[in-house]
Amino acid sequence: MSHALTRAKSQIVQMAKEPVVLVTLITIVALLGIFILYPLFKVIQLSLMPDGVFSFSVYEYIFAHPRFRGAITNSIMLGAIVATLATAVAYLFAYSISRTKMAGKKAFKILVYLPIIAPPFMFGIAIILLFGNNGLITAGLFNSYNYSVYGLHGLIITQTVGLFPLAYLMLVGILQGIDPDLETCAMNLGASRLRTFFTVTFPLSAPGILAAWLLIFVASMTDFGTPILLGGNFDVLSVQAYLEFTGMGNLPRGAALAVILIIPTIGTFLLQRHILSKRTYTTITGKATRHTADTATPLANGIFFSICLAICLFMLMFYVVIIVCMFIKIWGVNWSFTLEHFVYAWDVSLGVLWNTTLLAAVATPITACISVLIAYFIVRKTFPGKKYVAILSMMMFAVPGTAVGIGYILAFNEGPILLTGTAYIIIACFIFRTMPIGVEASIASLKQISNDIEESSANLGATTAMTFKRITLPLITPAFFASATFTFIRSMTSLSAVIFLISANWNLLTPLLLSQTENLMLAQASITSLILCTTLIIGIYIIKKITKLGQERIFGKTN
Repeated sequence: MSHALTRAKSQIVQMAKEPVVLVTLITIVALLGIFILYPLFKVIQLSLMPDGVFSFSVYEYIFAHPRFRGAITNSIMLGAIVATLATAVAYLFAYSISRTKMAGKKAFKILVYLPIIAPPFMFGIAIILLFGNNGLITAGLFNSYNYSVYGLHGLIITQTVGLFPLAYLMLVGILQGIDPDLETCAMNLGASRLRTFFTVTFPLSAPGILAAWLLIFVASMTDFGTPILLGGNFDVLSVQAYLEFTGMGNLPRGAALAVILIIPTIGTFLLQRHILSKRTYTTITGKATRHTADTATPLANGIFFSICLAICLFMLMFYVVIIVCMFIKIWGVNWSFTLEHFVYAWDVSLGVLWNTTLLAAVATPITACISVLIAYFIVRKTFPGKKYVAILSMMMFAVPGTAVGIGYILAFNEGPILLTGTAYIIIACFIFRTMPIGVEASIASLKQISNDIEESSANLGATTAMTFKRITLPLITPAFFASATFTFIRSMTSLSAVIFLISANWNLLTPLLLSQTENLMLAQASITSLILCTTLIIGIYIIKKITKLGQERIFGKTN
């Protein structure tokens, strides 16, 4: 204990030599405590002290009632099914991109990102337009008015299509990290392509597959937009927590449901982090590899191409039906052409779009800067409690948005920090909800930069702040861009947390989209979705240009 205390004092003394660095670290830790730990503490406190006295009565009530027990079981079952299907689709897609010579790879690499920039309701609206009670396919083509897309099967379809790109991003990197020479050697020794896959490729990528499965499991369980739109009688925890907290006005029960949802998502997230930290599937040797292993026959290439094409066409069908719906008088009833829905969009959506874009634009650079600073302290500095700061900075990735929204309402609805009803509480939610991805990307970039570069700068008399500004930051610009882009996308499309935080003065597009969909204003909702997608594309382009310009200016000063 004394040795640890002595080492901690030594670390603090070392950091105190540079007051700017120490103050920055203290500020970051304080912000993490205020905007992450404190809201979660308030949620747990309310669930355990509904009347100001410690009690498990709320949890006893929840587990005693079949409706809430069913919501817990349904959430886990939905997460497991969606994770399995989405990971399988993602692995097939990633394998096709990284391990075959099929045609159309460039197009597929672009199309696979379409669900990532889609608003939370966009695919749900498309499913209703296609397979709903008056759906184009169910009622129009097959004249079947008895089919209902609401419930488990509708959720599975929508979440699988919307979430598989997240697993793809992880799996394609893992497959590309496996040295193709291993597969080539196996085939040169007489193994068939199929045997090579099951004895070399699949075992090496298995840890990544499990990590991707856990990622999708968490994403499915924390999803709020799709279940509230398509859930029907299929209750899930995220929606039940929202309904109890807002609709029923039972704050302790809503908080308790949020806590119950936090437990499996945090546990799953930590397990996923543990698996990825092992890196047992890494086979990068440092030797350049210029070829891709020919692990598929021409016939297999054709099959992979057909499957990937079918997946992309299915996703594109959602976008097409959304666009067509904007010009239809009443979907499923009156198919006449009209432009009147755009008048509503001009009157209602544009004002809310300005609010959403403004708040997202404010949160984006702040999040990117904080993410880079946290990653820098974690990778390059030694200080007491560094491990806990690292865990805390990533925690919000696994905390359900419903729990975050409830926590922010409870934490900042009164002094000493009164933010409810203001733009500041939404901006803070944007920042700390999206920060983990930026931290992760920045940590990965910093680990690729040799310490010798920064040590040389220090040996030449540069301070830590100057070295970070002139040397480190320009080298991790791609991570900065990734953080800013992800923050902007997630902020513009956020729903489950901000639906608790909006006010009359600060409404956002996604709650508006929910209201339009619930009121069956599908054409107006389609226009709002397309406006949001267009804004995202323009925003990503602007962020990329600004980041590139900033990098050029910094490098110019450095040189």
